[in-house]
Amino acid sequence: MAGTALPPADLLPVGSHANLAYRFLRMVAVPLLWLCFRFQVEGRANVPRTGNYIVIANHLNWLDEFAILLLFPVEPRLHFLANPTLLVTRKFQWWLIRTTGGYVPVVRERHGDPALFQHVDRCLAIGGAVAIFPEADYGPTEGDLMQFKKGFAHFAIKAGVPLVPVALSGTKDLWFRKPIRVIIGKPISPAGHDPASLTAVGFESVKGLLPPYTEPKGRKLLRRRLTNLF
Repeated sequence: MAGTALPPADLLPVGSHANLAYRFLRMVAVPLLWLCFRFQVEGRANVPRTGNYIVIANHLNWLDEFAILLLFPVEPRLHFLANPTLLVTRKFQWWLIRTTGGYVPVVRERHGDPALFQHVDRCLAIGGAVAIFPEADYGPTEGDLMQFKKGFAHFAIKAGVPLVPVALSGTKDLWFRKPIRVIIGKPISPAGHDPASLTAVGFESVKGLLPPYTEPKGRKLLRRRLTNLF
């Protein structure tokens, strides 16, 4: 919404540590997620063991955020960019985000606003990790990748943190017990890159991880409900 003011960077609920509400959420949500979907996770060893990082991934549907949030380590705390003017209309999601912490506000209509960069920079500076979908929207089909915006590259270069590329496959249309692949690639150092070159490397890395997609056969229980759950 034009004219929406973002909160001061020092008031954001960001940091490297997970609060109790978030830890409790994971205890409940991780088993539920595995019950509803058949996750195949590859490349867990590629997640950096020390320090923070920026996750970049393709984006197909609402499950992407939950899959990344709940399949990555609990710390450093992973933060997503979120539009508060949109989220306040989605009461459950807004309550969940405010309770568990860990979001960086971005107003879509002001995507180039310097305040956004200040918020992400502070999150990374104090040890938090950030997850970004560089396509900035849902991709049209499985296996396709839209061009990446350069914001994540600016953040990584300034903070000196690696990028962790992730490919998500199977999340466009959802049904109960559908196979979902999450492929985590090797970290990409921002050293020696400018924003343009790092954006290109990030794009090619995620694109190279994306597997060919074949629609699973069999029953597709709760397809419409799960696909449009959020």
